Amino acid sequence: MIKTVKDVDLKGKRIIMRVDFNVPMKDGVVQDDTRIMAALPTIKYIIEQNPKSLVLMSHLGDPKKDVKKAQEKAEKAGKTWTDADSEKFINGKNRMKPVVDYFAEKLGKKVTFLSDALGQKATIDALPVGSVAMLENVRFHKEETSKDSAERDVMAKELATYGDIFVNDAFGTAHRDQASTASIAKFMPVESVGGFLMEKEVKYIEPMVKNPAKPMIAIIGGAKVSSKIAVLESLLKNASALVIGGGMAYTFLKAQGYKVGKSLVEDDFIDTAKKLLKEADSKGAKIILPVDHVGASEFSPDAKAVAIDGKDIPDDLMAMDVGPKTIEEYKNVISSAKSIVWNGPVGVFEFDAFAKGTETVAKLVAEATGRGAMTVVGGGDSVAAVNKFHLADKMSHVSTGGGASLEFLEGKTLPGIAILATK
Repeated sequence: MIKTVKDVDLKGKRIIMRVDFNVPMKDGVVQDDTRIMAALPTIKYIIEQNPKSLVLMSHLGDPKKDVKKAQEKAEKAGKTWTDADSEKFINGKNRMKPVVDYFAEKLGKKVTFLSDALGQKATIDALPVGSVAMLENVRFHKEETSKDSAERDVMAKELATYGDIFVNDAFGTAHRDQASTASIAKFMPVESVGGFLMEKEVKYIEPMVKNPAKPMIAIIGGAKVSSKIAVLESLLKNASALVIGGGMAYTFLKAQGYKVGKSLVEDDFIDTAKKLLKEADSKGAKIILPVDHVGASEFSPDAKAVAIDGKDIPDDLMAMDVGPKTIEEYKNVISSAKSIVWNGPVGVFEFDAFAKGTETVAKLVAEATGRGAMTVVGGGDSVAAVNKFHLADKMSHVSTGGGASLEFLEGKTLPGIAILATK
């Protein structure tokens, strides 16, 4: 287990802390504060310990890439794009100041905004005792995300001068080896520690990969097999059953020789699907694939739902959700689980006509939690699903990291966690 802020003396110290305030923005207004609220317990605890100062740092989008996408979109629409357009776009999407103002309101305390991530040591050292400050978006500096470790180290070394102790509570960026997430730890005078959010992510996700309570059920959905191969292989080591749903299920069904109609299929990964099915069989792990479906003639929220009673899908239809027989199979396998990891929806839950499968999975996992099972929900779409169905608080843990939780479930060592001291 990692050491946290509770394991070090923070009184009178300068704290430099990485948070994940990469929140959705529209016209300079925060659209979803989930990540901000998730960091508050650690921030409030640090403040209560009377540090000399607490300086927060985060990224917000990726300014260079975001501007490029906006420019391409404008030019495609026949509009001229100028430097003024770039500045206006960045001010509405990538500047930390609106986030700082929002955060200060939630914290109930003044937060000093520092208009650059670098060159701030003198300002930080001059802050009144007990001050909270936040740097401008660290990704305005190319060194933050540089592939060259020496280039990253230049920025990391300067960031390290802002604090005596580095606290990382940004699980959402833990899979990135960047100046403010991992490299900074090399230059800190004492060992680096995690925040409560980071501690919780490690506490719940790591056992799912290493030593889960059994029977362990993995529910893996989403559009593509290609993005979930490593997760499937990793979880197969301990899973009693793999429930495979969403678009990726149809690559597996095609690999078994069934007709998939117009459903999403990755033909390049049919052999991979066959290999995984064979591997599961050799390990005695059950693979649960859809045995019936809810289909449609087109991918649209207004498309008419068509019941498909059987594994084969007619040529003129695409599967959009699982059918009632499949849902019964889900109930049977989930009812006995002592631990469950869920990553990815089993249907197009964004469209109400095709949301029943994913909603039922959310309810079944919530019920399992109530019976004492350890349940972890990770990945952006499955998190969005439990939020849509108002069941997030019924799960043992809902991860704040999309790519980070995926890589953690793959069994990878995450740089932002590897640099933290352990107990």
